[in-house]
Amino acid sequence: MKYTFLFIPLLTIVAACSSSNKLSKAEEKSGWKLLFDGKTLNGWHNYNAKGIKGWEVKDGQMIALSQGSNDIVSDEEYENFELTLEWKVSPGGNSGIFFNVVESPKYEAVYVTGPEYQLIDDVGFPEKLEDWQKSGANYAMHPPKVAAYKPVGEFNFTRLVVNKGRVEHWLNGQKTAEYQLWTPEWETLAKTGKWKDFPAYGRAKRGRIGLQDHGKVTWFKNIKIRPL
Repeated sequence: MKYTFLFIPLLTIVAACSSSNKLSKAEEKSGWKLLFDGKTLNGWHNYNAKGIKGWEVKDGQMIALSQGSNDIVSDEEYENFELTLEWKVSPGGNSGIFFNVVESPKYEAVYVTGPEYQLIDDVGFPEKLEDWQKSGANYAMHPPKVAAYKPVGEFNFTRLVVNKGRVEHWLNGQKTAEYQLWTPEWETLAKTGKWKDFPAYGRAKRGRIGLQDHGKVTWFKNIKIRPL
């Protein structure tokens, strides 16, 4: 099946990386909103909890301190959107960006319901990685089409588009994955792979954005979203 996806000019990518936790007038006019103001953790909370622990803001960066499993989610829910952000992981680090996360006591973690855009140290991770574990993948579902990850210590630029079940993963200007939720191909992957024992995985059509705290310090900045 052929899918039609949204196109973003290279100029927009450059602009997104150049302003530190700020929106340009053009971005504001286009409907972009900040999900991180560069100073506080307003707009976020720990999954299934009130407030935030295990994260801090320093030098305009939102930092997962790796003090435990302290995943955070956005206060707002989204359905069709374009999300951009910059991130870097520690040597050997591993994290993720989740979408359509359902927050409920029924679910113990963000990954139970939310598909994941994978973030990881592709080179220095201490265990052998499967292709579906590498940066830019739809974790445990679709391996990245290209290796676009920057070395540890450098920020990576991610773009995630979700529109009526059509999803694009972009990493540093290269498309790493594209898929349609709930197709026969998607259903087969979900029911026979890592998620076969998680019946709520990927079922929601809207939900919260999630950022993972997963064993190593991880940095995020310039988190922006535009409803579609």
